[in-house]
Amino acid sequence: MHKPTARTRRLATLIVGPTAILVAGLLVWNGSNAAFTATTRNTGNNWETGSVLLSDDDLGAAAFRVSGVVPGQTGSRCIVVTSESTVPGEVRMYVDTIGAQGLENNITISMESGSGGSFANCTGFVPDAPPVGPALSLAAAAASSNSYATGILPWATTGTPGETKTYRATWTFDVTGLTQTQIDALQGKSASADVVWELQSTL
Repeated sequence: MHKPTARTRRLATLIVGPTAILVAGLLVWNGSNAAFTATTRNTGNNWETGSVLLSDDDLGAAAFRVSGVVPGQTGSRCIVVTSESTVPGEVRMYVDTIGAQGLENNITISMESGSGGSFANCTGFVPDAPPVGPALSLAAAAASSNSYATGILPWATTGTPGETKTYRATWTFDVTGLTQTQIDALQGKSASADVVWELQSTL
């Protein structure tokens, strides 16, 4: 076996020195990566739409089905509207369809909102505001309030299912200003209307 020369020993010393420094540096770097860590997580995030739903207590029956009406006759009926919405919104009422068979200008109607009463029975009804303006004929009501944008008696719902509002409609067979001949010409005539309560959600 050959003994390393002095020159070889010097080279080995030069190589070992930097190598030792490099190894020590790697150990320090690995040591600095071994830090304490902690995390927290909020799981289960989800977005689901709310729902809007209206119903009433008419059980499929018309609020008004009156025959044999004579000039000057009047009457009132109530209907209870229930919101089953899970989001806040606003309910408005309007006339959707009108059947004009001769009495559309002579049957006037005024509307109030409040509480109490039930379908076709206004016993216990308590208005929460005065009627909306003067009574209007069915034709005029259909012309002025025929969509949600022009709806009347706005009711702000909170988004709690089961909220209710009672509406009272008062109608009159109005012949004010007509001659007897014009009144007689109204015999056998009729009029009909579909009233809508629409709920739209609000932000």
